[in-house]
Formats: sequence, structure tokens, C-alpha cells
Amino acid sequence: MDSRALDLLRRVFGFDAFRGQQQAIVEHVAAGHDALVLMPTGGGKSLCYQVPALLRAGTGIVVSPLIALMQDQVETLRQLGVRAEYLNSMPGRRSRSNRPCSPASSTCCTWHRSGC
Repeated sequence: MDSRALDLLRRVFGFDAFRGQQQAIVEHVAAGHDALVLMPTGGGKSLCYQVPALLRAGTGIVVSPLIALMQDQVETLRQLGVRAEYLNSMPGRRSRSNRPCSPASSTCCTWHRSGC
């Protein structure tokens, strides 16, 4: 395992180790490969895209059909010191910074696509 991923997991998220298949998924995605991951609620899916997004250069983009979850995750990332933004389909509803997501301003951007 890339020691940078484990270091990031500890430093940013406060976990000592990955659970279940998270490590294999993170390695796969961090290497630039696509993944379709099915896990139960609470299974740790978010780390499977958040850790690789923080390890790789550029901006990580997540498309989510769940506005409330998206908002909660962005707020949590911000509290952890990660630059994150979201944009959703609700009129007048953007991230607290009221900035659209852009590669220059964010590490992790999340968009909601209505009708998913």
C-alpha cells in the first residue's frame, strides 16, 4: 500500500487503518482506474473516493444524487481542513463560500445531478 494513503487516512480522517476492501479500492482509484463500488450504508464508501482525490493532483469530482449527504460530506471535509465545495440543483443553494467549484479553488468538488 502506498504509505501516503495510510498517512493521509491517519492525518486527515483520524483512522489507523482501512476497513474491509477499502485499501484495495483506494489503491485502484489512486492509480487512475475506474471503480464501481457497492457497500452497505456505513461501509466506508466515502473514503474510497475522498482519499484518492486528495492523493492525486488536480480536483476530484463526485456526482451524487443525495443533496443532504453531499452537503454533510463537504462540511465535514472543510472541518478536517480539506478545501471542498459543492453545487446542487436547488435554486440559490451553493456551498457556504458561494463560489462555484473550480480546479483552482478546490481539492474536492461535488455536484448534485437532479433526476439521478
